[in-house]
Amino acid sequence: MKLAIRHTTRYSFNEPVVHALQRLRLTPKETQGQKILDWEMQYENAHLELEFDDQNFNTVTLVAVDPGASEVTITCRGMVETQDNAGVIGSHAGHLPLWSFLAQTKLTKPGPKLRALMRSTPGPEDGAKLDYLHALSARIREDVIYQTGTTLVTTTAEEAVAEGNGVCQDHAHIFIGAARAADIPARYVSGYLMMNDRIEQEATHAWAEAHIDGLGWVGFDVSNGISPDPRYVRVATGRDYRDAAPVTGISFGAAQQMLTVDVAVEQQQDTQQ
Repeated sequence: MKLAIRHTTRYSFNEPVVHALQRLRLTPKETQGQKILDWEMQYENAHLELEFDDQNFNTVTLVAVDPGASEVTITCRGMVETQDNAGVIGSHAGHLPLWSFLAQTKLTKPGPKLRALMRSTPGPEDGAKLDYLHALSARIREDVIYQTGTTLVTTTAEEAVAEGNGVCQDHAHIFIGAARAADIPARYVSGYLMMNDRIEQEATHAWAEAHIDGLGWVGFDVSNGISPDPRYVRVATGRDYRDAAPVTGISFGAAQQMLTVDVAVEQQQDTQQ
């Protein structure tokens, strides 16, 4: 499947910026089942400083905001070709060892509420980790209702379980925390999802991956109750949201800023000669 993607991020500052740097993780990965056919990034009132691969093999683009700017626009567009591998990404790669994805972070660490959810899902038996993870995903989706506007990027897995609602980011953190507690390496994924009923998307998407012996990394989209298919485009991975956040940065000289995001994902049909 060929997917055309357009992702526009706009920052509006209430005062001219003296100095600002933005760290962007907006370039899709070249991984099993996914190939970048074309990708470009354009900046208005900002300029490229450098680009590098981080510890998770994410492409990180560092841009500086032009001094005196009151608005910045970052536009990404391109074409990605995907395949259906039933959510299986394959063997581990990256600078971080596999065991580093067993350690909990502040966003994934289980508390009493998450541990209670885990107890309601029978633990994995020998050789049945995949079945356990699918059951865990279903339990999270049942107990934590998808609802926008109820959580923040700083909301922890434990807090989301306690509230009983959240978004894809929260579902991923809950799944990761529970999987790690069961001694299964797990990581966070940010990317794009083409919805079947529309081109314009609400935002970027997030899901989780767990490492299974014999399969490698396998994806789980808890919010939609499926493993990623060709409609999904992987962009960045990490131990939690903070490692894979699409845009992070710092600014001086602007007291407040407003962020808006527009995302469009559309299937492209192959033309016959």
